[in-house]
Amino acid sequence: MLNSKVPLSVLIPAKNEEYNIARCLDSVTWAEECFVVDSRSDDKTCEIAKERGALVVQFEYVGGWPKKKNWALENLPFKHKWVLILDADETFPPEAEHEIRRIVENPNEEHAGYWINRRYFFLGKPLKHAYFPNWNLRLFKHRVGRYEKLTNIHTHSGDHEIHEHVIIQGSTGRLKSIMNHFAFPSIESFVEKHNRYSNWEAAVSQEAENPISKLQNKQVNARRQIKRLFKSMPFRPTLRFLYVYILQKGFLDGWAGYIFARLHGQYEFLSIAKSREYNIKKNQDDPDNL
Repeated sequence: MLNSKVPLSVLIPAKNEEYNIARCLDSVTWAEECFVVDSRSDDKTCEIAKERGALVVQFEYVGGWPKKKNWALENLPFKHKWVLILDADETFPPEAEHEIRRIVENPNEEHAGYWINRRYFFLGKPLKHAYFPNWNLRLFKHRVGRYEKLTNIHTHSGDHEIHEHVIIQGSTGRLKSIMNHFAFPSIESFVEKHNRYSNWEAAVSQEAENPISKLQNKQVNARRQIKRLFKSMPFRPTLRFLYVYILQKGFLDGWAGYIFARLHGQYEFLSIAKSREYNIKKNQDDPDNL
């Protein structure tokens, strides 16, 4: 049947996303099953999700591991073997339905997962250069994919995975469809989120000698290697700004690209400062250093 739903389970982690969740769900109405995994939202997130036919499940975070997405992958009763993970501030273009249907309905599909490119929107416009391309593995057979664990330290960064990627048992491909990411509708929202993200960066930096996961995407692996090398260099906030604004050609995104790059420089500074703070507290708590 031409009008049949795509045999796919969608997973959307959420908390207080009443301004985003409807747009996100409306972009995947063609999927047969959709779970919204909520964290006790006190706005209309759950109400809006239920109105659109989503199954709402509450996640109770008790600290440590697992966080929300891995917990959902382990515990939700998915109807289908393929899962698509979307953040509440992301949307899919209409053409994604046909592309994904072709994959999940193919009994001889060679890949176990697919990387999806993502385009940021900032100050009301799409960024065509800064942080683009931005590949994330989001479509995969849920039994063979889990998010990596990059640190054992409590990061104070929230209850869901931030920069972790999915590790897949099997080969991967790439979708042609591009996600739209409305993560930062304002400068204030960028600052608020990256204040939490810098907590994660600072925690992970304490275990910088641990081996990083080998992912099935050359661009993502290269970016991680550059980032590790970058950690040992001086003037990191300035270098981060130049990386986004010059090397990624953020200057071609106009004023929005400039502000985006400057804010990432500020984010880098916060990560450095909080990492130093971790070390200070660690030394103060160590009786041998007193």
